[in-house]
Amino acid sequence: MCIARCNAIVAIAVGCLCLAQGEDATDRENDVRRIDGYRGIWFDLGQRSEFGSKYSGGLGTYTAKHHPLAIYVADVDRTFFVYGGTTERDEDHLLAMVSYYDHASGAVPKPVVVHDKEGVNDPHDNPSIQIDDTGRIWVFVSGRGQRRPGYVYRSRIPYDIASFERLAEDEFTYPQPWWREDRGGLLLFTKYTNGRELYWRTSDATGGSWSEDRKLAGMGGHYQVSNERGGRVVTAFNRHPGGTVDLRTDLYFAQTSDGGATWRTASGLILDTPLVDPNSPALVRGYEAEGRLVYLKDIGFDAAGHPVILYITSGYHEPGPGSDPRIWTIAHWKGDAWVFHEVTRSTHNYDMGSLYIEPDGRWRIIGPTEAGPQLHGTGGEIAIWLSDNQGRSWERSRVITSDSPRNHGYARRPVDAHPEFYAFWADGDPDAMSESRLYFSDQDGARVWELPYAMEEKMTKPTLVSPRR
Repeated sequence: MCIARCNAIVAIAVGCLCLAQGEDATDRENDVRRIDGYRGIWFDLGQRSEFGSKYSGGLGTYTAKHHPLAIYVADVDRTFFVYGGTTERDEDHLLAMVSYYDHASGAVPKPVVVHDKEGVNDPHDNPSIQIDDTGRIWVFVSGRGQRRPGYVYRSRIPYDIASFERLAEDEFTYPQPWWREDRGGLLLFTKYTNGRELYWRTSDATGGSWSEDRKLAGMGGHYQVSNERGGRVVTAFNRHPGGTVDLRTDLYFAQTSDGGATWRTASGLILDTPLVDPNSPALVRGYEAEGRLVYLKDIGFDAAGHPVILYITSGYHEPGPGSDPRIWTIAHWKGDAWVFHEVTRSTHNYDMGSLYIEPDGRWRIIGPTEAGPQLHGTGGEIAIWLSDNQGRSWERSRVITSDSPRNHGYARRPVDAHPEFYAFWADGDPDAMSESRLYFSDQDGARVWELPYAMEEKMTKPTLVSPRR
């Protein structure tokens, strides 16, 4: 069986695409490095306290500021994804990996190394992914400040991971690329110009040329999460007073529908960029005055297109009970005001989950909200929370991992997520170096699959680990 896809741009560039079910269009083994299994990067930041590291463990799907990490493409019935991987021997040798889950065959190929970080062990250099109008897969390999550059790669053939070309080497961290149909790309990212400041750049319709970098916000530093719908890009970000990331606080929102030519508040007020005043009209809530820190997780759109932000607030930056309560929180723009709702409590500031606002009106959160085997470490057991009243109240519908040997963390939402590959994450022991395995679950959490840690065949079916066969 062959799935064909042709348009004028693709036909001119590479001819009509034909994908054989369950394998790449061409097999260029001499042009690609593959790893014989799915192994996530393990990392310890090294800032330790009585209750362990500020964050550590299996961080293959880290950070919340790398997005997207996965995209479902109905035309080829595949979910493409990236992660921070390792070699066969070293749990902390970072490789920027790309692969896909083939929904028709229920199998994955051996993953491809897009970029070897050559000794770097830091998952801040993890990749993010985007797919353009022609089906070309873009991989943005993050740099780290001004010490290590970032890299931009693009697949040579649409919907094919067997060969990539390097297009750029540049300074960017926390890449968040978005493709606006027929209008090209918009990349949100961070530069360490005066703390962690927010920037953006745009491309032409083909991605062949990109604009100069333009600063969005510089108030001592920021972390952001973003999303895109219909060419409109939204971002939520916090502020680092005095440039100190451990004091991250306050919550801001900005949006653009014209590739950054104009940035606006949720109410439509035009913002002057770069934003330099902490009391900017972009401010959603001043958490500094409340003595609360802000850890951003995700952002989405309600049925009316209004933004919804998911984050955790905390009393302190170190792990352990002294930072409690850690509150999973929703900020929802109702068209005339922001409203705030508590979802649940957590055990760690870096418990990262994703927000899903579904066509039937149900809101869903998938994340490590439950205590894991390493109680005070990053992550825990993965649960699903549901709301049928736009986030005003939440019910835990299912805990989808249990009795795990290692904490699970950084559950990621694919763009246009398929019900069979609805959340994607890694596990790892935050208290000691360990292997890190990669997982995905279906929409309801009734089934969880583990990606094969070791592979002999070119295509292998993931192992169903919940429920056990």
